[in-house]
Amino acid sequence: MSTDSPANEQITRADVCAAAIADAFADDGEIFGSPMGMLPMLGVRLAKLTSNPDLVISDGESLFLSGVPPLFAKGDVVEGWIPFRRVFDVVAYGKRHVMMGATQVDRHGNQNISAIGPFSRPKRQLLGSRGAPGNTVNNRTSYWVPKHSPRVFVEQVDIVSGVGPKRAREAGPGAARYNDIHRIVSNLGVFDVKGADDTVRLLSVHPGVSVDEVVEATGFALDLPADRSEVPTTREPSYEELVIIREMLDPKGLRFREVPEPEAAK
Repeated sequence: MSTDSPANEQITRADVCAAAIADAFADDGEIFGSPMGMLPMLGVRLAKLTSNPDLVISDGESLFLSGVPPLFAKGDVVEGWIPFRRVFDVVAYGKRHVMMGATQVDRHGNQNISAIGPFSRPKRQLLGSRGAPGNTVNNRTSYWVPKHSPRVFVEQVDIVSGVGPKRAREAGPGAARYNDIHRIVSNLGVFDVKGADDTVRLLSVHPGVSVDEVVEATGFALDLPADRSEVPTTREPSYEELVIIREMLDPKGLRFREVPEPEAAK
């Protein structure tokens, strides 16, 4: 990559993903942005510096930040303290938008980070449900998937960790009242769960990606317009956003660890 000016550099897939994640938080207003993972952290901080200055962000552990530091930087100005025991108060009662990862996502927007294989005898143990059930029934929730494939986007998740809108509604008002699966951003496109019968809907494909590629990489039938040419292309970040991403938030290029450039683009 050239180091002369962001305007002279090719816009990368990782840059597009960061901007797409920022857009997911753009209309939240004054809310706790709770990103989990490198690209979500980058996207939330980009939103804070551009589309939504009212976002409240943390260091990912126990501190609310008044500034917007580069990824994994230390020594920023601290605005507040949120010890672990208070996190559950925020989950249950606070204004919060969390972006989590997903080992599996199914056609109804249910998420799995618990285990792979039959519930009675899983083949592989993962993180466990952790905060996913509470997040999805209490707070706006989005997902980030760095490697879009049929192994991730499956017809039905092996174990439900995060609850999609259809399952939440079937469970009753306690689960459905605040359930809001807002966006799913992958390295191929952007999705929501507002298709027919609360199914995953393709909102846009990233530059250089075709709708057919996304369909082939998805293990269930996506909600699509009849004319696939109507699916828009995910917007590219602006010059201002590129400067912020490349010179302020991620000058070391850590984002490429999650979203390396496709071979054809190199």
